[in-house]
Amino acid sequence: MKPTLVLVGRPNVGKSTLFNRLTKTRDALVADLPGLTRDRHYGHGLVGSKPYLVVDTGGFEPVAKDGILHEMAKQTLQAVDEADCIIFLVDARQGLTPQDKTIAEGLRKSGRPVFLAVNKAEGMRREVVAAEFHELALGVPLVISSAHGEGVRELVELALADFPDEEESEEKDDHPKVAIVGRPNVGKSTLVNRLLGEERVIAFDQPGTTRDSIYIDLERDDRRYTLIDTAGVRKRGKVFEAIEKFSVVKTLQAIEDANVVVLVLDARQDVSEQDAHIAGFILEAGRALVVAINKWDGLDEARREVIKSDLARKLQFLEFAKYHYISALQGTGVGGLFKSIDGAFAAAMKKMSTPMLTRVLIAATEKHQPPKVGPIRPKLRYAHQGGSNPPLVIVHGTATANVADSYKRYLEGVFRTAFELQGTPLRVQFKQGSNPFADRKPAPKTEADENAARSKRRRSRKAYGKKY
Repeated sequence: MKPTLVLVGRPNVGKSTLFNRLTKTRDALVADLPGLTRDRHYGHGLVGSKPYLVVDTGGFEPVAKDGILHEMAKQTLQAVDEADCIIFLVDARQGLTPQDKTIAEGLRKSGRPVFLAVNKAEGMRREVVAAEFHELALGVPLVISSAHGEGVRELVELALADFPDEEESEEKDDHPKVAIVGRPNVGKSTLVNRLLGEERVIAFDQPGTTRDSIYIDLERDDRRYTLIDTAGVRKRGKVFEAIEKFSVVKTLQAIEDANVVVLVLDARQDVSEQDAHIAGFILEAGRALVVAINKWDGLDEARREVIKSDLARKLQFLEFAKYHYISALQGTGVGGLFKSIDGAFAAAMKKMSTPMLTRVLIAATEKHQPPKVGPIRPKLRYAHQGGSNPPLVIVHGTATANVADSYKRYLEGVFRTAFELQGTPLRVQFKQGSNPFADRKPAPKTEADENAARSKRRRSRKAYGKKY
């Protein structure tokens, strides 16, 4: 079992920078702005032969009694309960603060091993920087720079010293990554918490509560999933804060990283142009899709019919996706999402044999041939699979550049039906067959070839003279 290191500290002491350093990623948002991280953020690291889990937490405000700061503090306390050891970060440039003392007192009561890391100490004398932090009574302060990597390896080695060596197992990463996306305040974090069965991420009645993309592992019915809670995506013209711009980028990256995307819509609002833009990006990325219409409870029948009509009209290009009408808050209809997620993931990863694809292609062309372009009719000869997530079918033939878009859509529908590809986009790509003899150059003639040719010409002349 991998030990869990939890990073704790007041806002803007460099926890996310250290998280990225320990995981060798850029998964956590980093900016010179306090309060950027709000939820717990998990990552994997390895030092020597010791793998570990590292947890980034939001800025810890233990005295906050309500609001978003109180919710962030609750997340941090939950992370502390899960920890095998705690790395408590303080800021060398700001020095010891009353808030540091309050946090240190709480960490001493947790019963977990605590390692005090004095961060942002690049270019400073270590012994001078560490002196005032002895007052926290958490052992010898370890002076580091998470931005430059100074002292970080020594810190982690010390934190993991009491844990046995363990070879990191290479598990096949074949479980679905599921991104929960949508506009702000449609209930994404509430849905994530409902799927997990715990208050894992902050769900607050305020748009923009989630800022980073949070990856959370889940096991359900002996099957693993990774849920990705993302920030709400607003219209570009309404994104003013630098933090929110970062968040939108992280959301788009999460869609690219996911296998299946759950698009969450608000049933109490009309389907907006922004909903269609997000759906279009998911389609462009080629990700399998499940649509969840949230806040369905309490709506009258007339309103429900309006929403269904609106969906059919504005999101008709998502006809391959399954639709679920749910209430994330009450839990109504949420259980059925996993069946659709599994089906969409299986369709996105499906392997299609070349003989079967070719038979389906031949049957489709016999039923309906490609239309002529001038005097030329494209001839489609065989097909094979070119990739997964999304499934890519490559069709070979002649004059394939002249295949109409309408015929391409026809083939997509035929392949989707034949291979039961419900829940995933499908791409068909055409490849022009080449003449194998077009670029072949004649072999250079040898002296023997030249002599044989001259002898043949002489014999021809003699034969011609005798005849006439």
